[in-house]
Amino acid sequence: MTAVKRLIETFVPENYDLFLDINRSSKTFSGRVTITGEALKEQISLHQHDLEILSVTLEGKSLNFTKDDANEAVHIAVGRTGDVALTVMFAGNITDNMTGIYPSYYTVDGVKKEVIATQFESHFAREAFPCVDEPEAKATFDFSVTFDQEEGEIVLSNMPEIKVEHRKETGVWTFDTTPRMSSYLLAFGLGDLQSKKAKAKGGTEVGIFATKAHPASSLDFALDIAVRVIDFYEDYFGVKYPIPLSYQLAHPDFSSGAMENWGLITYREIYLLVDENSSVSSRQQVALVIAHELAHQWFGNLVTMKWWDDLWLNESFANMMEYVAIDAIEPSWNIMEDFQTTGCPAALKRDATDGVQSVHVEVNHPDEINTLFDPAIVYAKGSRLMHMLRRWLGNEAFAAGLKIYFEKHQYGSTVGHDLWEALSQTSGKDVASFMDSWLEQPGYPVVSANVEDGALKLSQEQFFIGEHENKGRLWEIPLNSNWAGLPDTLSSESMTIANFDGLAADNSNALRLNTENTAHYITNYQGQLLENILKALPDLDAVTVHQILQERRLLAEAGQISYGDLVGLIAELTGEKSYMVAAGISQIGTGLDRFVDEGSAIESKYKELLINIFGADYARLGFEKVAGESDEDEMTREIVLSNLLYADHAEAVAKASELFEIHKDDLSKLPASLRGEVLRNQLKTAETDDLVEQYLKAYVATNDNNFRRDLALALAQSKCETTVARILESFKNKDIIKPQDLSMWYAFLLSRPFTQKYVWAWARENWDWIKSALGGDMSFDKFVIYPAMMFKTKERLDEFKAFFEPQLDDMAISRNISMGIKEIAARVDLIERQKSAVHAAIEEAV
Repeated sequence: MTAVKRLIETFVPENYDLFLDINRSSKTFSGRVTITGEALKEQISLHQHDLEILSVTLEGKSLNFTKDDANEAVHIAVGRTGDVALTVMFAGNITDNMTGIYPSYYTVDGVKKEVIATQFESHFAREAFPCVDEPEAKATFDFSVTFDQEEGEIVLSNMPEIKVEHRKETGVWTFDTTPRMSSYLLAFGLGDLQSKKAKAKGGTEVGIFATKAHPASSLDFALDIAVRVIDFYEDYFGVKYPIPLSYQLAHPDFSSGAMENWGLITYREIYLLVDENSSVSSRQQVALVIAHELAHQWFGNLVTMKWWDDLWLNESFANMMEYVAIDAIEPSWNIMEDFQTTGCPAALKRDATDGVQSVHVEVNHPDEINTLFDPAIVYAKGSRLMHMLRRWLGNEAFAAGLKIYFEKHQYGSTVGHDLWEALSQTSGKDVASFMDSWLEQPGYPVVSANVEDGALKLSQEQFFIGEHENKGRLWEIPLNSNWAGLPDTLSSESMTIANFDGLAADNSNALRLNTENTAHYITNYQGQLLENILKALPDLDAVTVHQILQERRLLAEAGQISYGDLVGLIAELTGEKSYMVAAGISQIGTGLDRFVDEGSAIESKYKELLINIFGADYARLGFEKVAGESDEDEMTREIVLSNLLYADHAEAVAKASELFEIHKDDLSKLPASLRGEVLRNQLKTAETDDLVEQYLKAYVATNDNNFRRDLALALAQSKCETTVARILESFKNKDIIKPQDLSMWYAFLLSRPFTQKYVWAWARENWDWIKSALGGDMSFDKFVIYPAMMFKTKERLDEFKAFFEPQLDDMAISRNISMGIKEIAARVDLIERQKSAVHAAIEEAV
């Protein structure tokens, strides 16, 4: 593929003096930008997308220009090289696509309102003003704006407002000059907003902003977390927060989870606002997202990748630091368990499919950029690799290296090896050679461990699930063993360590590799090594038990062991369990569900097995939260109830129905940690037209996005064609289902056997509409990924191939189509080969 032209090769911007005039009623804007910089050629180019370029002048003289819509550019005949100050007059339209400048809608007391939002990452600043829209093209920005302002409305941007008296006279809001930064970090928001503010220790003004559709109390939690995270980062990085303010703004419509605009971070409401009736897991998620975006203020904003192929530099680092930060400020949360049960299994599953992208991947064209934002690879796998590196170097050397990196490259752009150089300087280790195999190669290894002829043999090969081509890749694997006497790393294909009996005598515990589960590989213990671990299972810590359950599940997915073996493994875990162990069992249960047909005799046996496994936990935890219980107990209860309600546990079903009756007049008052399960149980056991109507009305009326999610998941339980048809009709109605939530509904409906056929048919019939509504959105590829995750029959595989193979030339989804075919085919094959063995194991277990 021909690489896209880099416009910084024709013009290097130094400052943008940008003025916008926004008219919400006509959904238009006009503007003027004076760009100071160096012309490297006599004809320069700027990015623009769907803008009307009215004029270009230099020193008062008009210049000739040509719009090039195919390349999203405007070519300008400057006539000389060197320092210039170009002024461009332009105009554009405000669209609903959640990129560039767009309206974000909400309702207060039945009245529909809007705030104006921006989303310029990755390459959408060009939709708002002409610019060199590339991360390396850093410049300062002077921003001012006027709009059809109403009483009480405000404007926020990256920097503090200046010239306030001038604004009172003219209506023009003016903001202080930004530091040097990439165009994708410029942001503003305007409308009727409420806020709460505080000061961080270093003097930074921290603010939380949202529409007035939410109670003011919903801003408190985020404000507390943001202040403490900034304080932590300033200490940890040894570099002061680099901008005067840190505003966090919640938007009702937002395509991604959050965006790290320097000084004005924007969020989906669900990831910033915390209602008084909230669950532990939702609060922890908000804290993690805030910590992630604040990490970007240093890593990504202060120091930025030169080009999008180093996106992992931003996202992998921030995904790791969110856990480091929250673990530091809230150690009682044991937040690393969240990564072990969410990001880690997601990374291991996706990274096992042949064709997956590596963490560092070339980007030739802007249309490919959104495909990089793969949460399982660039975020979860990349984060896992950074955790692995931090452990390998030691926390002190890691933090010291970051300080050197930030100080050396601040306000500039880097590539990955610049970071490795700084970390090598403080650790004395060759970081580049250690990390290259992990970043440049897709996939990860499985380390096989067994005893042969009295010696311990360790070997590595790439781990695959499904059809694949083994290319003999090798990794620099940190063994992180609990035994003394073993090497630190495995770099070759295999190694043999003599005198196993002597090693075993010197080490009292069962041999384990990858302790704490921080390195990105799995272990296949064999023979007596496996027997020793399984025998020790009741005495192992929760992280290790979860890790073993996860590794055995992946080996079963790959067909390296029998899936039926997993039934016997979890059937033994009938005692009281920690959250991590319960989560590991539940993940195995998700895999076993594929072998169990709804309404079959074996399903009854399977439900009996689940009741046996989780019965003791239910006896200890009960149905409702009790005073003084730990956060872990609440999260464990959610898993227990999910399994027991699925299994028709009589007492749990009765309690759920009873709780529904108590709160039936205001379902939002159901305790948040139980609400989803109660709503699902009610629809599953007592679906009526009136109940469906109640849920749909509540969904539209509420501004609590966690409550919306609970209602959507509950409605996906429907077994009524009329209800499903009504939901699907609502997909195109933004007043009922926001475009940002379409992929969520799609996933929920695909996951249920009854609703799957209807939503899959709808997606194929309405593909052109999906593409036009979400084609520039980061959720677009989910419409390929989700069916690939859930389809399990030959019929669905054939339909998936027939529909998507003709679209393999679409860069935004081609990789996910190829991987999806392999993923479904592997699942179909696994079920065909092992279904009878799984059924036999379930029969035996109960």
